Amino acid sequence: MHRDVLFAFFAAAFFGVFAPAFADNRVALVIGNGAYARVPHLANPVHDAEDVAAALRRSGFEIIVATDLDKAGMDEVMIKFARAARTADVAMFYYTGHALQFGGINYLVPVDAQLSDEADLHRMVRVDDVIADMQPAKNLRILVLDSCRDNPLAEQMKRSIGSTRSASIGRGLAKIDSPEGMIIAYATQPGRTAEDGDGRNSPFTTSFLKNIEAREEIGIIFRRISGDVYQTTHQMQLPEVSLSLTGEFYLNGKLQITAMPATTAAPVDPCAAASDHWKSTEAINTKAAYEDHLARFPNCPFASLARAKMASLTAPDLAKEKRRFDGIWLGKLVCEPTPSGLPGWKSELAGRVTDGIFHAEIGRVGKPGSQTFDGTIEADGTADILQKGWSGGRDPFHRPLGTEFNNRYLSKFEGSHGSGTRSDRASCNVNFTKR
Repeated sequence: MHRDVLFAFFAAAFFGVFAPAFADNRVALVIGNGAYARVPHLANPVHDAEDVAAALRRSGFEIIVATDLDKAGMDEVMIKFARAARTADVAMFYYTGHALQFGGINYLVPVDAQLSDEADLHRMVRVDDVIADMQPAKNLRILVLDSCRDNPLAEQMKRSIGSTRSASIGRGLAKIDSPEGMIIAYATQPGRTAEDGDGRNSPFTTSFLKNIEAREEIGIIFRRISGDVYQTTHQMQLPEVSLSLTGEFYLNGKLQITAMPATTAAPVDPCAAASDHWKSTEAINTKAAYEDHLARFPNCPFASLARAKMASLTAPDLAKEKRRFDGIWLGKLVCEPTPSGLPGWKSELAGRVTDGIFHAEIGRVGKPGSQTFDGTIEADGTADILQKGWSGGRDPFHRPLGTEFNNRYLSKFEGSHGSGTRSDRASCNVNFTKR
């Protein structure tokens, strides 16, 4: 009996001294979706979720971890997480799997998802709802989306709803303004796609696991993750981190270093002030500020990230480049007769370009003799314009009235002129002039 009491006493003393102590209440929901029913499986998300859950558990989080969830499963764990966040000091949501944006709104994709049109978005989980569920947490909220992979479901939806409405489906994810007291981290910059990786974990999750248990301020940890991913992906993937924090926060305690008396002066660390200088540099967020940081700390941890930020500030605004073609365009379509006996014909059209989207109509759409022309003019002026028509009374091919036909014109716009050639018949050309 005494021996059992003594054992219990020493066990309590051991764990009380050596086990990590966390004064705050921390909860985390970690989801990894990879086994999609209608598109190829993703290899990493399940491993990512398991490993992230283990790391966060070591950092004092109560964990809800779930993998390969259908819509009902995602709804269920979101309800559990929302209830847990109400009394939490710190709440974290970590998602790895497919996601998409439509009309500037981000959606997380369950494994049973199907996407035919906008109505099917109700089968997804809105990221805005996740953020709302996290708001009751008192001190810190962290949202991590390792989910910007190329999404075949989004491509299927684009093809289904047509070229005009498909412009609402953005590449990658849309940027979210983080509420006060929140960190939002994307695996890559908004509007871009991320690598899935060829190891156990994605590049982003690999870096997250490497850094998240460090005894440093949380903002520094996420900036270090961003720089690490940028390096390991050979400058192809730059994570985006948005921090709205008014103070410092440490998940694993602040590293305390006690200086010991030394007979000789310690060498000066050239990167000692790099972290503090980087905070002010990011706050200023100008090319000149990043150039100054590089001049002071050319070989320190944030140098690569500074170069990337400079590049993004000087990169062309693709949306603005597209809008330079906006306006009214007149087109002349000519098909010359061919030696093989294909007839020729001519027609004229008037179209409008809005935000880089070209649309023109001839006649009443869907009626015999009518035509539509639709396509997106890219920033470099290239366009793939789809001609959709219904044969009329003077059809050169003598097709039955109202027969539907489709042709593609591979086009190039420059300045106030443009031209295109039909993909299956080189003798058919269209010339555009901006009015």
